[in-house]
Amino acid sequence: MSYKRPVAAICGMGKTDLSRKPSKHSVRELAVQACLRAVEDAGLKKDDIDGLMLNRSPLEPSETLPMHVQRDAGFKDLSLLTSVEAEGSSAIQMIQYASLAIQAGMAKNVLCVFADCPVGATQGGGATFAMSMELTGIPGWEAQHGFYGATGAYALAAARHMHLYGTTHDHLYAYARSSREWAQLSSDAFLRKELTRDDYFSARWIAEPFRMFDCAFPVNGAIAVVVTAADAAKDMKQPPVYVHGLGQGHAAVPNFAGFEPEVNSGAEIAAKTAFKTAGVSVPDLGFCEVYDAFSFSGMLAMEDIGLCKKGEVGPFVAEGHTAPGGSIPVNTGGGHLSGFYMQGMTPVHEAITQVRGFGGDRQVAKNDIGLVTGSGGRMEFHAAMIVSPHAKLN
Repeated sequence: MSYKRPVAAICGMGKTDLSRKPSKHSVRELAVQACLRAVEDAGLKKDDIDGLMLNRSPLEPSETLPMHVQRDAGFKDLSLLTSVEAEGSSAIQMIQYASLAIQAGMAKNVLCVFADCPVGATQGGGATFAMSMELTGIPGWEAQHGFYGATGAYALAAARHMHLYGTTHDHLYAYARSSREWAQLSSDAFLRKELTRDDYFSARWIAEPFRMFDCAFPVNGAIAVVVTAADAAKDMKQPPVYVHGLGQGHAAVPNFAGFEPEVNSGAEIAAKTAFKTAGVSVPDLGFCEVYDAFSFSGMLAMEDIGLCKKGEVGPFVAEGHTAPGGSIPVNTGGGHLSGFYMQGMTPVHEAITQVRGFGGDRQVAKNDIGLVTGSGGRMEFHAAMIVSPHAKLN
């Protein structure tokens, strides 16, 4: 493992109250709340912020979270202001672009915020996400055939993996159970009741092979982080979370015969680039926080980043490697399935918590190097970063 200087550091984090009840605040108002809490957490003042990056759910129109958030929050004279639209990879991409902008001298302290209100008075999170997702490239084909929601698209991918490698429903349960075991240790998690085998297998089907506990738990709220220069972070209020590695991967594998977009994704490219820029490798990792809107998407991410070989993730999870006490802790806050679904900010929030050493009962024993991933679309868009409490990795 060779030493490379950190790209930047995360020095502040702010989170609104997260809720499954209809929000009294708009997405825009929640974003402001999270931003101001992140600034306070960092020990900074509003005038110290000179960059702002915004991310909303891809289901929401641009006016839901406009760049006028700058004015709402009272930030002035920004040298960097933009909205990032890369679906579930956006949270990490915001941190990446903020880090690069700081290195280039474009800004000093950049806020990155995600806000969403998928749970409303008339429909829950599941109905909110039941939109048509393009798979074939034929306009309107999916909607005409009643194919709605990312759940169906990911369910097809999971079924393909099961056919190719013998992955089973028991393996999906093992992943969901591992997530729940971590959630039971976290006061931030929404689902903390033990997930028994009977609970899992008696739950209703959403889209076979996914049952209810294979799917994310959407909430209303917002999370923001402040990114700053690595040298400046050591003198701030909170323990620095150094960003050592950055990577993106967008494979764009077509849905035609001879290609396997269901089992090969851009996550491999993103992770390899992040490892290379940080000068580390898989054996150096102490924990991983992966994007897992569905059990299978988390499992596929583990294969693609190299925690296990292709097709072996089912037994790997069933043997307890990712659960509390396992060889490589994964999604230590319960992830999207049992923690909460704030899209790409869920794994980012948990990684910062672990690196700071603020995990409480769920704190991992080895937090020196962690990998964080985000993904969007149907396993199409990927981003990854390496984080650490240390400015020097050796």
